[in-house]
Amino acid sequence: MAGCCEDKGCGSAAQAVDPVWRRALWIALIVNAGMFAAEIIAGLAAGSSALQADALDFLSDAANYAISLSVVGMAFSVRSRAAFFKGATLAALGLWVLGGAVWRAYSGDTLPHAEVMGIVGFIALAANGGVALMLYKFRRGDADRRSVWICSRNDAIGNIAVMLAALGVFGTGTVWPDLLVAAIMAGLSITGGWTIMRQARAEQSAALPAS
Repeated sequence: MAGCCEDKGCGSAAQAVDPVWRRALWIALIVNAGMFAAEIIAGLAAGSSALQADALDFLSDAANYAISLSVVGMAFSVRSRAAFFKGATLAALGLWVLGGAVWRAYSGDTLPHAEVMGIVGFIALAANGGVALMLYKFRRGDADRRSVWICSRNDAIGNIAVMLAALGVFGTGTVWPDLLVAAIMAGLSITGGWTIMRQARAEQSAALPAS
């Protein structure tokens, strides 16, 4: 219908810069970068695949927020391409984490430290919960904005899963709960990345001029 392109910002038209959106991205970027540094150290020290997977997710999200900041106000087609790249990166990260969990299952690694997993998982949940609430209002935007919401949502779910893994490791005395949670988090990354890529492709197709 006439006027739809203007309402949704499709085609080559640039989007007006929303200062609330830009500020939210900066806060999310800082939180995720800081949590990556803290969690990767804790994950390596605790010998936890779930914590390391969550730390890499923080790194991926920090990079995704940086990309979103770099395309704020740009043409709709540019934002869709950026979203597709972020979706592909998220899916690739999930595959990498899944491969690492499978490798650990067969290599017989030592038991992770459940106490460290639980404490760090709780801190990460508090950080991600705040970011997810802040970004909730943007969850129904274009593919670029939706990708940011999906990343924050997946992080919060992943943090809860890490805490459950800590309980499982403590209760069973085996590494399997840690590996199971790492595999679940990998699945979230893969499916979330696919969702973002699919929407970005649909937006790119819709923005093409009719022949």
